[in-house]
Amino acid sequence: MSTPLLQLIDVHRTYQIGESTVQALRGVSVTIERGDFVAIMGASGSGKSSLMQILGLLDTPDKGDYLLLGQNVNTMTEDEQAGVRNNIAGFVFQQFHLLKRMSVVENVRLPHIYSGLKGDFRQEAIERLRQVGLDKRMDHTPNQLSGGEQQRVAIARALLRDPLIIFADEPTGNLDTKNSSEIMKIFKELHEAGKTIVMVTHENDIAAYADRIITMRDGVIISDERRAGREPVVPATADRRFDVHGVKHVLWQDGRFIGFMTQAFQAILANKLRSFLSVLGIFVGVASVIAMMALGEGAKASMQEQLKSMGSNMLSIRGGSAKIRGAAQGAGAVARFTFTDVDDIATLKSLVKSASGVVNGVGRIVYGNKNWSSSLSGVGYEYGNMRATIPTVGRWFTEEEIRKRDKVAIIGVTVVKELFGNSNPLGKTIKINRINFTVIGIAPAKGFSGPQDEDDVVLIPVTTAMYRVLGKNFLSGIFVEVTQPTLIDPAKSAIDVQIRKRHRLKSDDDSFNIRDMTEIQKMLSSTTQTMSLLLGSIAAISLVVGGIGIMNIMLVSVTERTREIGLRKAIGARKGDIMLQFLVESVGLTISGGVIGIIAGVGVSFLLAFFADWAVKTSIVSVVVATAFSALIGIFFGLWPARKAADLKPLEALRYE
Repeated sequence: MSTPLLQLIDVHRTYQIGESTVQALRGVSVTIERGDFVAIMGASGSGKSSLMQILGLLDTPDKGDYLLLGQNVNTMTEDEQAGVRNNIAGFVFQQFHLLKRMSVVENVRLPHIYSGLKGDFRQEAIERLRQVGLDKRMDHTPNQLSGGEQQRVAIARALLRDPLIIFADEPTGNLDTKNSSEIMKIFKELHEAGKTIVMVTHENDIAAYADRIITMRDGVIISDERRAGREPVVPATADRRFDVHGVKHVLWQDGRFIGFMTQAFQAILANKLRSFLSVLGIFVGVASVIAMMALGEGAKASMQEQLKSMGSNMLSIRGGSAKIRGAAQGAGAVARFTFTDVDDIATLKSLVKSASGVVNGVGRIVYGNKNWSSSLSGVGYEYGNMRATIPTVGRWFTEEEIRKRDKVAIIGVTVVKELFGNSNPLGKTIKINRINFTVIGIAPAKGFSGPQDEDDVVLIPVTTAMYRVLGKNFLSGIFVEVTQPTLIDPAKSAIDVQIRKRHRLKSDDDSFNIRDMTEIQKMLSSTTQTMSLLLGSIAAISLVVGGIGIMNIMLVSVTERTREIGLRKAIGARKGDIMLQFLVESVGLTISGGVIGIIAGVGVSFLLAFFADWAVKTSIVSVVVATAFSALIGIFFGLWPARKAADLKPLEALRYE
């Protein structure tokens, strides 16, 4: 004796409606064999729909056993039941439950997405449409079809997975007599081909197509009659083995995930205005993040340029104690440095990139009938690169000019303004402390450093300054460029040892000091980082607000699409499938907004740089951060709506008004 296809044993089902308790099924026992065509009849409230919903695994009994091919359904998990629905059951509903934003062929293909099988199943869907006479209208949408045609599409969808059993819930309830006859003719042909059909109806002429009629009243079966001479149609194919625990569910399989993405974007495009407004919040947030981070990076780059002009990785060696700087110092309290000290320091190749001596003084500058008092610095050849002072207009000193003590000068922009106005100073002769010098360059503008104007300066060769202008036989100081920032402290220690050894100074002698720019760099870096974080935080708030908007839209979408969720679950969607689909929609919205926001953010950065002349620097890091953050926003704020959708029961969702 073959195993029954479906078997209910003493099944009870009770519903709580408000404060009332409704006993839909009261100890129902029934067996459905392979090849049966069963019509379940009864008045409204008799329990016929509840019986079919339990048979179709859309609902679970409170008490009793349900055996499917000999396996107890009560031991299955919710996802295993979904797998059963996808593999052996096909559903045809009174309301059709077609997704209006999808074409006819896409509606028919829908069960494939949850099957775990590879392939697009388009040809199979077209074949099923041909079977119900609608292959010519496969690219239409449900709104372009009549009621009868929509029901035929639903039948084609139910047949896609070649189910063992078809459940039809009042399949002709919304159709006229002609369409009802056409639909029942299809069911009759399917039954004759060996399909098992369980149908709920309240019409006697529709029930007449069935071989077996089960009549219900008040939650119990009052009659179960098989028409004379109408035995089950045994399929020609071999009995299909099915192990519910062996149903494989690969959520991230390529075909499945692509299907989810396709449908997610169909849902997004179905409500263009609402999706645009949702995307707008993310777009503004991402654009703000890009623009604000560009401003922060620009400020950082600008700061680095300023540090470079001050002397990045720079050490300044001066005579005298740092503790009493500016106070009168007795004889012998100040170390005197010479070019030999510079050469000795330059030999520390592993620590020192370059070294240059400098002589400072004050110069009276005269050109024509104009004169100006300015800072005068005698500098070496390496000084230009070390202090970022190479002229953009004109040129730097040559080593030959420095060796020969030539009378050439590079003047700052303030000196140019005071002596030459708008005229070109290059090649002109000026007097510095009554000595003629030729102007060969204009020093790059540096602005103010505290109260001191860094552009009010005249640079001449260090040898010229010492022996022709200032009359000094020692250097005012030595600038040293360290090879890299991490070696500043070792370099200071090595130079300190070398100077003490050469000048025979004791370890506690403080007749010279070595200073670095570390503290200034730390302060400026800290300030810039704080501003960048502040700007980024403000922009991130926009993203969070956009994320909240996405969550609201997704919650509304879950409510609006409750019946759709019920349909998807009825045809085999697991919790993870529904959750992933809504997450993909949420992330799709945020990523779309993110991409547009990146373009807008880069554009805003360019406009700020072009029109406002602000220092901006768009980095790939800011683009990656903004994109990743927008995706995380989509996941975070889409998680609750997705979970809410996944937790819906198929029957409750299908009944949602």
